[in-house]
Amino acid sequence: MKLTETVQSGDWKNEKHVPVIHVENKDGNTMINVRVGEEIEHPNTLEHHIQWIKVFLQKEGSKFPVEIGSYQFSAHGEDEICTKPCVHACLSGTYSGTIYALSYCNIHGLWENSQEL
Repeated sequence: MKLTETVQSGDWKNEKHVPVIHVENKDGNTMINVRVGEEIEHPNTLEHHIQWIKVFLQKEGSKFPVEIGSYQFSAHGEDEICTKPCVHACLSGTYSGTIYALSYCNIHGLWENSQEL
């Protein structure tokens, strides 16, 4: 089995694991927001949590995506501190292409979504 065969996707309005991508062009910059659990909040406990989100941009005409960022979420209730699986990135310039987001739930595995620019 290939790793790509383990990546799941779905409708983020009905599935709390799918990363939701919002993109806005503002003042010549590309503002990217990615969140897991926008419509249905994902648990954030030691037993069940989102460990990380990775965000990529594949420019129109490019063969491969470029990693924009990799974000770790480390606090899942320790001393009552919890990180939310939400990230913000700002790219200088505006682009045509596709934003990809990949997230990892410690129980339910890898989840993906994409957003055309």
